[in-house]
Amino acid sequence: SCDASQLCNCSSMGLDSIPPGLTAKITVLNLAHNRIQRIQSQDLQQAVNLRTLLLQSNKISSIDEDSFQSLAKLELLDLSNNSLAHLSPLWFRHLFSLQHLHLQGNSYRDLGHSSPFSGLRNLSSLYLGNPQLSVIRQGNFEGIELLHKLWIDGSNLIQYEQGSLKSIKVINHMIINIRNITVFSEIVRDCLHSVAWLEVRRIAFSITVEMQVLRVMSSSFAKKISFRQTLLTDATVPEIVSILEDMPKLVELELVDCRLLGTGRWEMQIQANQSQTLRVLTIENLSIERFYLFTDLQAVEGLLSHFTRVTVRNTKVFLVPCRISQHLLSLEYLDLSANLLGDQSLEHSACLGAWPSLQILNLSQNSLSDLEITSKSLSHLGNLILLDISQNNFGEIPDSCEWPEFLKYLNLSGTQIHKVTNCIPQTLEVLDVSGNNLKEFALELPALKELYLARNQLKSLPGAAPIPNLVALSVRRNKLNSFSKEEFESFKRMELLDASDNNFMCSCEFLSFIQHEAGLAQVLVGWPDKYVCDSPLAVRGAWVGAVHLSLMECHRTLVVSLICVLVFLVILLLVAVGYKYHLVWYLRMTWAWLQAKRKPKRAPPKDVCYDAFVSYSENDSEWVENTMVRELEQACPPFRLCLHKRDFVPGKWIVDNIIDSIEKSRKTLFVLSEHFVQSEWCKYELDFSHFRLFDENNDAAILVLLEPIQSKAIPKRFCKLRKIMNTKTYLEWPAGEEQQQVFWFNLKIALRS
Repeated sequence: SCDASQLCNCSSMGLDSIPPGLTAKITVLNLAHNRIQRIQSQDLQQAVNLRTLLLQSNKISSIDEDSFQSLAKLELLDLSNNSLAHLSPLWFRHLFSLQHLHLQGNSYRDLGHSSPFSGLRNLSSLYLGNPQLSVIRQGNFEGIELLHKLWIDGSNLIQYEQGSLKSIKVINHMIINIRNITVFSEIVRDCLHSVAWLEVRRIAFSITVEMQVLRVMSSSFAKKISFRQTLLTDATVPEIVSILEDMPKLVELELVDCRLLGTGRWEMQIQANQSQTLRVLTIENLSIERFYLFTDLQAVEGLLSHFTRVTVRNTKVFLVPCRISQHLLSLEYLDLSANLLGDQSLEHSACLGAWPSLQILNLSQNSLSDLEITSKSLSHLGNLILLDISQNNFGEIPDSCEWPEFLKYLNLSGTQIHKVTNCIPQTLEVLDVSGNNLKEFALELPALKELYLARNQLKSLPGAAPIPNLVALSVRRNKLNSFSKEEFESFKRMELLDASDNNFMCSCEFLSFIQHEAGLAQVLVGWPDKYVCDSPLAVRGAWVGAVHLSLMECHRTLVVSLICVLVFLVILLLVAVGYKYHLVWYLRMTWAWLQAKRKPKRAPPKDVCYDAFVSYSENDSEWVENTMVRELEQACPPFRLCLHKRDFVPGKWIVDNIIDSIEKSRKTLFVLSEHFVQSEWCKYELDFSHFRLFDENNDAAILVLLEPIQSKAIPKRFCKLRKIMNTKTYLEWPAGEEQQQVFWFNLKIALRS
């Protein structure tokens, strides 16, 4: 399970213990998603160079004290989602290099009475907690002074001893999953000056009285606050905003996957003193059940003037009130993607005086449908440089449009447009019209440097003369068949051409021209998949300068046709040879023989229920059933014979019936005739007898020659039958009645022997 870099992946292999034989060469060992229950002292003793040990999602409930003693170089240890009922400081005392420790998802209720992590001086990230964790004690984090990330699952935490987290001087990112607001406020009190980014999950801010406990947050030096899966109400939002306003260093506020009960009718006035530091607001996937009744947010207008970056994504925004837009005086970046903005609502949102400093605007995945209205609504944004209106449904676009004066980057990908017109602004340096239905591109864009035309219906390259400054062109996944020399000559100044995943009919002459005459610095044509490179566009393909096409790549159609003809001829030859030399029969017999070989050679005596199994041709059935069966089964004492017509189990595979019948019979009686050696199933029965009876050198087989058989009539594959008839005595059916009595007498003696 180890590769050349000594990364050993043994995950999801059903292991019950750490596999033996670990050596000092191993650097990464992945044992996740197994059934390991215990880690013993000797399990990892030899893995002295191990850097990463992944043991998450097992059933580990016991770890010997010195299990990790030899892992002084270990940097990452993941024991999450196991069954550890306690944490011992002895486990980690020799892990001097450990940087990342994952212990969440176990069953311990506390962290002990001292610090399990006191010896981990290089620890960078620590993941703790589970739904059973109920108490954190003072001293549990002693020995840790700096953490890049601290993750605590305290969803049912009910007791927190003051000062428990004070020993950690710096926490860059603290994530806490908690429900108890009182416990949360106590934790915040200990981290006022140490946490730079505080992320709170699954807490409910629903009662106004409880918010007073959180007033301690206003003294926090955190630069970023994130709320995930948090419940907010109209009554608590003003309180939270008031607390955040007072935070002296808060720069960024983030709400992700939260839920707001209300319509924005906030009763408490926001304080007049607005935050002087808050610059970034991110709201993603905010659920507002009655979003269509939401107010114009006039109460928060005074807080908006200092925001420089605002993201409100996938929150069912259908309108930004004009007054709100006009108060965003410092806004440089605005992302309103994946919302419900339409043409008319955008016109109102981007009213005169709105977003005066805006440079980047993302309106992708909305409900915009008229490019003329969209461009006109934004035309007054004098500082706008980048506009993303992809994944809307514009369809047809007009011949002319009004755009912001200095717009340089425009994304129109996936907007269902069939034709580009002079509506596209002349000031653009980067244009993306990928994923549309364009069949041609013939615009004059003198300033354009990058053009993305991937996933369209183009059959030829766009003209180079109207785009004289083009540096990079992507036409991947179109319907291009080839390039003309004139087309390539016109693009000599380009640095990158990506034409991978097209329908090129490549030729060696064409490739030679590209390599030696076109003069392009970098060309991607996608010939073939084995030529892979990393380009600025992150696509698959080949640098043409490094490609040397083989015969297969230059004449693919001819080579594939020849291969198909050769394969057909070979199959035809194999069928003919197999038919002539009974290949199918031999294959079937081999399979049946392998099945028979798995069974014991002799059936237990209690399973033997017949005196003889009779193998005969259907053409000899009249003699067998009317003469031999009557003579033997009516004898005194009678013989028990097994006949395929009468005794085979219905619905069972016939080969299994043959094998079982031979095993359950003391003897096997073969009625030989010209018809016998021509019968397919008689061949099976005789061969199974060879495997199971004749090879044991016993007399379990009795041969009855019903009629003379010429040796040349016996097929070559019956070589053992020839040998047996030459070395063993067999009974011949006589014509005379007196001799027949002697025949029956001898046959009965043979059956009883």
